[in-house]
Amino acid sequence: MSRQLATSADQVHSRCIPDGLDLSKLPGHLAVIMDGNGRWAKARGLPRVMGHRAGVEALKSTLRLCNDLGIRALTAYAFSTENWSRPGEEVNFLMTLFERVLQRELHALESEQVRIRFLGDLEDLPLRLQTLIADAMRRTADNRGIHFNVCTNYGGRRELVRASRRLAERVALGELEVSQIDENTLAAELYTVGELDPDLLIRTSGERRISNFLLWQLAYAEIHVTDVFWPDFGADALFSALLDYQSRCRRFGGLDGVTPDALGS
Repeated sequence: MSRQLATSADQVHSRCIPDGLDLSKLPGHLAVIMDGNGRWAKARGLPRVMGHRAGVEALKSTLRLCNDLGIRALTAYAFSTENWSRPGEEVNFLMTLFERVLQRELHALESEQVRIRFLGDLEDLPLRLQTLIADAMRRTADNRGIHFNVCTNYGGRRELVRASRRLAERVALGELEVSQIDENTLAAELYTVGELDPDLLIRTSGERRISNFLLWQLAYAEIHVTDVFWPDFGADALFSALLDYQSRCRRFGGLDGVTPDALGS
């Protein structure tokens, strides 16, 4: 037995929700490390760039499915600060791919009410891509659908250094007292300001590390690792991750059934 998934527009899609998945207990914010594009291509005797192209299609379908499910935010690790060390041809291809995808998909993102933001050191990107990114964020800023965050030229350590410097500058200017610096003031200087922390991190291709991704924000996220290469990540793989998430007991450092008061009694 299965149930058909209806969108917020009451349109019925052909996708089937597996039994046991509780649509009222989905993660509010899903983060994904999209790994395995190159290995997917190599396994098929294709150039690595073909894996990146296939990965774009997987991301598009994941975004739309998350939007249909009512997941409020999807954050994807698209290009890290370390990825500049890859061969120049591959980096240039990725920059061009980002441009083409934005040009091709922006109208659809607008019509589906997706709000897109790019997170990272964007000033290091090609100027044409920077212009397209700024236009996409401006045009979708008021959309009320899923928040789609694309981490581009992003590094978690660099983000924390940037936030620390900004706080230090505010202290030097007399705008902030050192005693006022806490978790909230630091979080307010991160790229993800205004976004809830991820509830679930999915990493594909079987790798078991977070690779400098959202180091602060993933503090209490559940982590799901799948051996599926990212270009093959579809509805079944997503549902499997969501079912795994719902099987977890999220204690946030506490104990099952024990309140802080009981611990002190």
